[in-house]
This record gives sequence, C-alpha cells and structure tokens, in this order.
Amino acid sequence: MRVLLIGSGGREHALAWKLAQSPLLTALYAAPGNPGIAEHAELADLDTADNGAVIAFCRDKAIDFVVVGPEAPLVAGLADTLRAGGIAVFGPSAAAAQLEGSKGFTKDICAKYNIPTGAYQRFTSAQPAKAYVREQGVPIVIKADGLAAGKGVTVAMTLDEALDAVDSCFSGAFGAAGAEVVVEAYLDGEEASFFCLCDGKSALPLASAQDHKRVGDGDTGPNTGGMGAYSPAPVMTAEMVERTMREVIEPTIAGMADSGHAFTGVLFAGLMITAKGPELIEYNVRFGDPECQVLMMRLTSDLLPLLYAAATGTLANVSAKWRDEVALTVVMASKGYPGSYEKNTPIRALPPEDAATKVFHAGTALKDGQLVATGGRVLNVTAMGATVSAAQETAYAVLDRVEWDNGFCRRDIGWQAVEREKA
Repeated sequence: MRVLLIGSGGREHALAWKLAQSPLLTALYAAPGNPGIAEHAELADLDTADNGAVIAFCRDKAIDFVVVGPEAPLVAGLADTLRAGGIAVFGPSAAAAQLEGSKGFTKDICAKYNIPTGAYQRFTSAQPAKAYVREQGVPIVIKADGLAAGKGVTVAMTLDEALDAVDSCFSGAFGAAGAEVVVEAYLDGEEASFFCLCDGKSALPLASAQDHKRVGDGDTGPNTGGMGAYSPAPVMTAEMVERTMREVIEPTIAGMADSGHAFTGVLFAGLMITAKGPELIEYNVRFGDPECQVLMMRLTSDLLPLLYAAATGTLANVSAKWRDEVALTVVMASKGYPGSYEKNTPIRALPPEDAATKVFHAGTALKDGQLVATGGRVLNVTAMGATVSAAQETAYAVLDRVEWDNGFCRRDIGWQAVEREKA
C-alpha cells in the first residue's frame, strides 16, 4: 500500500514511525513532515491546505491511502475532497469534524443524545456570557468555540479570571475561534484521554492516556498543547472503559450517524472521571499530541490495517493488541512557551535510542545541516517501563542527554500515577 501522511508534528512522527513498520507498506510519503519523520518517509513539498494540490499529488504518486494527522485539514474538508476523488482516507468529513471544530456543536450533540457532560450555554457576545458566569459562580470553564490550537480553554477559579477569559475570546485573542463562546460547568475529578477507532457504524476501543496540560510542575501556570503524557491511565479501569464505551462513545457514533454525519477516523474523548462516572469534557477528531506518542509505543498490532479498516467500514474484522508496560513521554519546549519564544535555536545532539526509548520530533527543522527548534513544543522524549515510575525515570535519564540550551520541560510527568504506585 502506498500511503501519504499529512502533518509535521510529534503525533505525525509517531504515526510515521509505526506505519513504517507495516509489512503492507510499499511507500510512505509525508507532507510537510519534519527531520524525524524523514527517517521513515519521503517528505513531500506540498501545500496541505490546498485540497486540489493534495489530490494531484495522490494521483501523481499513485497513493492508495491518506492518513490525516492534524485537525485543521479535517475541519477544512480535506477528507471530503479525497473521498470524492476516490481515494481512501483516514479522518472524518468536515461535517463530522465539527466535534472538534465547534465546542458548541459537541455540547448540542451531548444534549440531544443524552451523553454525560457538564451543563453549558453558548454565547455570541460578552455581556450575556458574563451575566451567566456571575449567575453560575466559580469555578467555571470558558471555551472559545472554534479551533485554537489547544489554547482556547480557561478553567477559571476566580470571577475575574472568568470574566477576563470571556473578554479575551470576544476581543479576538483566538481569532475567528472566539467569535462564539461556550461557558460550561466545572467538573471535579481526574482527567483521562480515551481513544477509539470508528468506521461510521462501530467503534474499536484503543487505549487510555493521561496528559499534562499546564506548563509548570504541579500542574501550575497556563494551559499548553500538552507537556507530557503516559499510557495507560490508571483511572481508566476495565469497568470505566466499558462505561465510557456504553455511555459516551456508542451514543456519539449512533447520534452522528442519525444526524447524517457518520463519523470515521479516531475519536479522542477528553474525559473527567467524576463521582458520577465518565463525563465528556471535549472531543478531538485526531490522535492526541503527545498522547499519540505513548499509544504508538505500546501498540503491538500493525497500525496500517487498523487505520484502513476504520476508513473502509471494516472495523469489525480487526483488533488491537497492546504491551502491558507503561509508556511515558516528556515534552521539551522552547523557553517562553506557551508565550513568545526564540526560533531556530540549535539542538546540538540527541541521545541514542533503543527498543525502550524514542525521541519524537515535534517542532524541528534542518538549517544548513544543523537541527534547530522551530516550534513551541519541540521534542517528545519517550520511554517504556514496567511501572510509571520506571518509565518516568528512563525518560528523564534520556532527556538529560539532549543538548539544547533553549529547551525546558516539566520534571513531574506522571506524578499522579507515581503517587498511586507509592501508596
């Protein structure tokens, strides 16, 4: 099978690394890719925002299957264009991608199909939103409705913080994403990320993970796109997975089909495990980043037929097998992230890898033969271990051998699970 992978981040490096191991693969292209992805795929100089250019490339290279990594091309309808052109694609239609592209759309689906989630209201101007915030009290959650690269959500613990978040959305801090705002109840519990493949009719549960959104140790500071993750999430017991499938995932798949927007691809449920059970915080319509990195480290099955089955309505014919060990990844970010940061700082050396460790590239490039950091989140230092503590120890030992002066990381990834293991 000849495959094109769309994307350039750590998630796509993990997907490329895993796809390249498939005996079914005859050629792997990636657009635009990064230096890490280039170890596994031929990079294509292709404008992935130009759906016509992607179709032309697929025809030119006789591509059998396209795997779309990030959410923006899905929300922009790339999967629709490819399907209309007769090319198999892993990823939902633009209509189904609204599950990530519009927080309000998702909340309305939850309300209609009785999917457990926090109470909410949608607003298109600041004053009514602020009145609702004052009426509800804090803590409360303010979300820009559209895509904001993981930064459009404020979990406000004070009234001033909540009102500022509303103003920030409507004043254009998140561009068009903040033209509408969802204000929702704060859910108290433990967060978990849960992934399953969907083919429009059924869902295949994959694995769970837990990520660390805040920039600082002890879950302090502003939210980021994710500073690290580990899998599996201890809170996602077999019983909780079964409840999540029955109460959250299956009603969503049925509801989307009923709404005329059958969902195919990967459904990533951001959950809060509360006293009542699993409640939906949000949906994403692609693999998480950095959760994908730990999932791919644990997956023992061939990834390619799993993705192809989701894309072609044949998910009932496949199954996914996982390592029992824990995978943990630590994000190395540019100093200043999630605020402004210096670009093109040199990464002088990366440590050697073995079967239990892997450094995935997120925001890197080659400039005159020198590896440089071009993004906010730059490297994902990933390790396997028998326990979270062991995986954490190995990951940080590898990370401390990265030679990059402008990098920083959290030193406590996996802390909740480590504390559980000690208890």
